[in-house]
Amino acid sequence: MHRRFRSLRLDWAGLRRQFTGIDLDLRRAGQWPAAPRWTAYLLLALAALGGGAQWLVMPAYEVLQAEREREPALRADYRLKLGKALRLDALKQQKREVEQAVNQLEKQLPGRAEMDALLADINQAGVGRGLQFELFRPGLESVRDHYAELPIALRIGGRYHDLGAFAADIAKLSRIVTLHKLVMVQPGGSGAVPGVLSFEAEARTYRYLDAEELAARRKPRGSGAASRRPKPADDRAKP
Repeated sequence: MHRRFRSLRLDWAGLRRQFTGIDLDLRRAGQWPAAPRWTAYLLLALAALGGGAQWLVMPAYEVLQAEREREPALRADYRLKLGKALRLDALKQQKREVEQAVNQLEKQLPGRAEMDALLADINQAGVGRGLQFELFRPGLESVRDHYAELPIALRIGGRYHDLGAFAADIAKLSRIVTLHKLVMVQPGGSGAVPGVLSFEAEARTYRYLDAEELAARRKPRGSGAASRRPKPADDRAKP
Protein backbone atom coordinates (compact mmCIF):
# COMPACT_ATOMS: atom_id res chain seq x y z
CA MET A 1 0.00 0.00 0.00
CA HIS A 2 2.80 2.39 0.90
CA ARG A 3 4.55 1.67 -2.39
CA ARG A 4 1.33 2.36 -4.34
CA PHE A 5 0.94 5.82 -2.80
CA ARG A 6 4.63 6.44 -3.42
CA SER A 7 4.19 5.57 -7.11
CA LEU A 8 1.29 7.96 -7.31
CA ARG A 9 3.38 10.73 -5.85
CA LEU A 10 6.06 9.95 -8.40
CA ASP A 11 3.43 10.14 -11.19
CA TRP A 12 2.22 13.55 -10.03
CA ALA A 13 5.78 14.69 -9.89
CA GLY A 14 6.32 13.49 -13.43
CA LEU A 15 3.27 15.36 -14.64
CA ARG A 16 4.50 18.48 -12.92
CA ARG A 17 7.84 18.17 -14.66
CA GLN A 18 6.08 17.84 -18.03
CA PHE A 19 4.53 21.28 -17.50
CA THR A 20 7.48 23.04 -15.87
CA GLY A 21 10.54 21.22 -17.02
CA ILE A 22 10.33 22.20 -20.69
CA ASP A 23 9.67 25.29 -22.74
CA LEU A 24 6.06 25.05 -23.97
CA ASP A 25 6.49 26.92 -27.21
CA LEU A 26 3.23 27.28 -29.14
CA ARG A 27 5.12 27.05 -32.44
CA ARG A 28 6.23 23.53 -31.46
CA ALA A 29 3.01 22.36 -29.79
CA GLY A 30 3.16 19.06 -31.63
CA GLN A 31 6.39 18.23 -29.79
CA TRP A 32 4.96 18.87 -26.32
CA PRO A 33 4.82 16.01 -23.85
CA ALA A 34 1.57 14.06 -23.64
CA ALA A 35 0.15 15.76 -20.55
CA PRO A 36 0.46 19.39 -21.79
CA ARG A 37 -0.61 18.40 -25.27
CA TRP A 38 -3.80 16.64 -24.13
CA THR A 39 -4.52 19.42 -21.67
CA ALA A 40 -4.33 21.92 -24.53
CA TYR A 41 -6.64 19.73 -26.61
CA LEU A 42 -9.13 19.62 -23.75
CA LEU A 43 -9.02 23.39 -23.24
CA LEU A 44 -9.54 23.98 -26.96
CA ALA A 45 -12.46 21.58 -26.98
CA LEU A 46 -14.04 23.33 -23.97
CA ALA A 47 -13.51 26.73 -25.62
CA ALA A 48 -15.14 25.47 -28.82
CA LEU A 49 -18.10 24.09 -26.87
CA GLY A 50 -18.47 27.33 -24.90
CA GLY A 51 -18.31 29.46 -28.04
CA GLY A 52 -20.80 27.22 -29.81
CA ALA A 53 -23.16 27.38 -26.85
CA GLN A 54 -22.84 31.18 -26.72
CA TRP A 55 -23.31 31.87 -30.42
CA LEU A 56 -25.56 29.00 -31.51
CA VAL A 57 -27.36 27.43 -28.58
CA MET A 58 -28.16 30.55 -26.51
CA PRO A 59 -30.05 32.42 -29.29
CA ALA A 60 -32.08 29.30 -30.01
CA TYR A 61 -32.73 28.88 -26.28
CA GLU A 62 -33.93 32.48 -25.99
CA VAL A 63 -36.29 31.94 -28.93
CA LEU A 64 -37.57 28.78 -27.26
CA GLN A 65 -38.21 30.65 -24.01
CA ALA A 66 -40.05 33.43 -25.84
CA GLU A 67 -42.25 30.89 -27.60
CA ARG A 68 -42.96 29.16 -24.29
CA GLU A 69 -44.08 32.49 -22.83
CA ARG A 70 -46.39 33.01 -25.81
CA GLU A 71 -47.92 29.57 -25.46
CA PRO A 72 -50.61 30.45 -22.84
CA ALA A 73 -51.84 33.41 -24.89
CA LEU A 74 -51.89 31.33 -28.06
CA ARG A 75 -53.82 28.57 -26.30
CA ALA A 76 -56.39 31.10 -25.04
CA ASP A 77 -56.71 32.62 -28.52
CA TYR A 78 -57.11 29.15 -29.99
CA ARG A 79 -59.88 28.28 -27.54
CA LEU A 80 -61.63 31.58 -28.32
CA LYS A 81 -61.45 31.05 -32.07
CA LEU A 82 -62.51 27.42 -31.68
CA GLY A 83 -65.57 28.56 -29.76
CA LYS A 84 -66.42 31.05 -32.50
CA ALA A 85 -65.93 28.39 -35.16
CA LEU A 86 -68.28 26.04 -33.33
CA ARG A 87 -70.85 28.86 -33.07
CA LEU A 88 -70.33 30.09 -36.63
CA ASP A 89 -73.78 29.07 -37.89
CA ALA A 90 -75.47 30.68 -34.90
CA LEU A 91 -73.43 33.86 -35.37
CA LYS A 92 -74.36 34.01 -39.07
CA GLN A 93 -78.02 33.63 -38.18
CA GLN A 94 -77.70 36.34 -35.53
CA LYS A 95 -76.04 38.64 -38.07
CA ARG A 96 -78.90 38.09 -40.53
CA GLU A 97 -81.44 38.88 -37.81
CA VAL A 98 -79.59 42.08 -36.88
CA GLU A 99 -79.41 43.15 -40.53
CA GLN A 100 -83.14 42.53 -40.91
CA ALA A 101 -83.86 44.56 -37.77
CA VAL A 102 -81.67 47.42 -39.04
CA ASN A 103 -83.41 47.36 -42.42
CA GLN A 104 -86.77 47.43 -40.69
CA LEU A 105 -85.74 50.41 -38.58
CA GLU A 106 -84.37 52.21 -41.66
CA LYS A 107 -87.76 51.78 -43.32
CA GLN A 108 -89.30 53.64 -40.38
CA LEU A 109 -87.06 56.64 -41.03
CA PRO A 110 -88.43 58.95 -43.69
CA GLY A 111 -86.31 60.55 -46.33
CA ARG A 112 -85.90 64.26 -46.86
CA ALA A 113 -88.81 64.38 -49.30
CA GLU A 114 -91.13 62.56 -46.87
CA MET A 115 -90.64 64.88 -43.91
CA ASP A 116 -93.48 67.23 -44.91
CA ALA A 117 -95.89 64.29 -45.11
CA LEU A 118 -94.77 63.10 -41.66
CA LEU A 119 -95.35 66.54 -40.15
CA ALA A 120 -98.80 66.53 -41.71
CA ASP A 121 -99.47 63.10 -40.13
CA ILE A 122 -98.53 64.43 -36.69
CA ASN A 123 -100.84 67.40 -37.14
CA GLN A 124 -103.65 65.18 -38.42
CA ALA A 125 -103.28 62.88 -35.40
CA GLY A 126 -104.10 65.84 -33.14
CA VAL A 127 -106.86 67.26 -35.29
CA GLY A 128 -108.49 63.82 -35.56
CA ARG A 129 -108.80 63.74 -31.76
CA GLY A 130 -110.41 67.17 -31.64
CA LEU A 131 -107.34 68.87 -30.14
CA GLN A 132 -106.42 72.51 -30.64
CA PHE A 133 -102.85 73.19 -31.73
CA GLU A 134 -101.65 76.36 -30.04
CA LEU A 135 -98.04 75.78 -31.14
CA PHE A 136 -96.53 73.58 -33.84
CA ARG A 137 -93.00 74.80 -34.53
CA PRO A 138 -90.30 72.60 -36.12
CA GLY A 139 -86.83 73.45 -34.79
CA LEU A 140 -83.36 73.25 -36.26
CA GLU A 141 -82.40 69.87 -37.65
CA SER A 142 -79.33 68.25 -36.07
CA VAL A 143 -77.35 65.76 -38.16
CA ARG A 144 -75.92 62.64 -36.52
CA ASP A 145 -73.68 59.95 -37.97
CA HIS A 146 -76.31 58.19 -40.08
CA TYR A 147 -79.50 60.11 -39.47
CA ALA A 148 -80.91 63.58 -38.83
CA GLU A 149 -83.07 64.57 -35.88
CA LEU A 150 -85.81 67.20 -36.13
CA PRO A 151 -87.36 68.59 -32.90
CA ILE A 152 -90.89 69.98 -32.99
CA ALA A 153 -92.25 72.19 -30.19
CA LEU A 154 -95.89 71.35 -29.44
CA ARG A 155 -98.54 73.02 -27.33
CA ILE A 156 -101.97 71.42 -27.57
CA GLY A 157 -105.21 72.04 -25.78
CA GLY A 158 -107.70 69.25 -25.15
CA ARG A 159 -109.23 66.84 -22.72
CA TYR A 160 -107.14 64.35 -20.78
CA HIS A 161 -108.29 61.22 -22.58
CA ASP A 162 -107.99 62.87 -25.99
CA LEU A 163 -104.43 63.91 -25.20
CA GLY A 164 -103.61 60.35 -24.13
CA ALA A 165 -105.14 58.99 -27.35
CA PHE A 166 -103.05 61.50 -29.33
CA ALA A 167 -99.86 60.23 -27.67
CA ALA A 168 -100.90 56.65 -28.52
CA ASP A 169 -101.58 57.65 -32.14
CA ILE A 170 -98.10 59.20 -32.36
CA ALA A 171 -96.59 55.92 -31.16
CA LYS A 172 -98.52 54.00 -33.83
CA LEU A 173 -97.28 56.09 -36.75
CA SER A 174 -95.41 54.15 -39.41
CA ARG A 175 -92.46 56.51 -38.92
CA ILE A 176 -90.53 56.95 -35.70
CA VAL A 177 -91.72 59.89 -33.61
CA THR A 178 -90.90 60.25 -29.91
CA LEU A 179 -92.28 62.66 -27.31
CA HIS A 180 -90.03 64.38 -24.76
CA LYS A 181 -90.29 67.04 -22.03
CA LEU A 182 -93.96 66.34 -21.44
CA VAL A 183 -95.85 68.95 -19.38
CA MET A 184 -99.59 68.88 -18.75
CA VAL A 185 -101.24 71.72 -16.82
CA GLN A 186 -104.70 73.02 -16.10
CA PRO A 187 -105.00 76.52 -17.62
CA GLY A 188 -106.13 79.17 -15.19
CA GLY A 189 -107.97 82.43 -15.69
CA SER A 190 -111.52 83.43 -16.50
CA GLY A 191 -111.31 82.12 -20.05
CA ALA A 192 -110.30 78.60 -19.10
CA VAL A 193 -112.63 75.82 -20.23
CA PRO A 194 -113.36 73.23 -17.54
CA GLY A 195 -111.78 69.85 -18.25
CA VAL A 196 -109.46 71.21 -20.98
CA LEU A 197 -105.74 70.78 -20.32
CA SER A 198 -102.71 72.36 -21.92
CA PHE A 199 -100.23 69.76 -23.16
CA GLU A 200 -96.68 70.84 -23.99
CA ALA A 201 -94.05 68.50 -25.40
CA GLU A 202 -91.15 68.25 -27.78
CA ALA A 203 -91.75 65.74 -30.54
CA ARG A 204 -88.66 64.38 -32.21
CA THR A 205 -88.74 62.73 -35.58
CA TYR A 206 -85.86 61.27 -37.51
CA ARG A 207 -84.89 60.77 -41.11
CA TYR A 208 -82.09 58.91 -42.79
CA LEU A 209 -79.35 60.77 -44.64
CA ASP A 210 -79.25 60.40 -48.37
CA ALA A 211 -76.15 59.38 -50.31
CA GLU A 212 -74.98 62.96 -50.88
CA GLU A 213 -75.26 63.84 -47.19
CA LEU A 214 -73.41 60.70 -46.14
CA ALA A 215 -70.65 61.41 -48.67
CA ALA A 216 -70.35 64.98 -47.37
CA ARG A 217 -70.01 63.72 -43.77
CA ARG A 218 -67.36 61.16 -44.73
CA LYS A 219 -65.36 63.80 -46.58
CA PRO A 220 -62.50 65.05 -44.37
CA ARG A 221 -62.94 68.56 -43.11
CA GLY A 222 -60.82 71.11 -44.83
CA SER A 223 -60.39 69.04 -48.00
CA GLY A 224 -60.46 71.27 -51.00
CA ALA A 225 -60.01 74.36 -48.84
CA ALA A 226 -56.55 74.92 -50.20
CA SER A 227 -57.85 74.92 -53.76
CA ARG A 228 -60.54 77.48 -52.87
CA ARG A 229 -58.19 79.67 -50.89
CA PRO A 230 -57.28 82.86 -52.82
CA LYS A 231 -53.69 83.21 -53.82
CA PRO A 232 -51.72 85.85 -51.93
CA ALA A 233 -51.09 89.03 -53.79
CA ASP A 234 -47.63 89.62 -55.13
CA ASP A 235 -46.33 92.68 -53.28
CA ARG A 236 -43.19 92.97 -55.32
CA ALA A 237 -43.01 96.10 -57.45
CA LYS A 238 -43.51 95.45 -61.10
CA PRO A 239 -41.04 97.06 -63.48
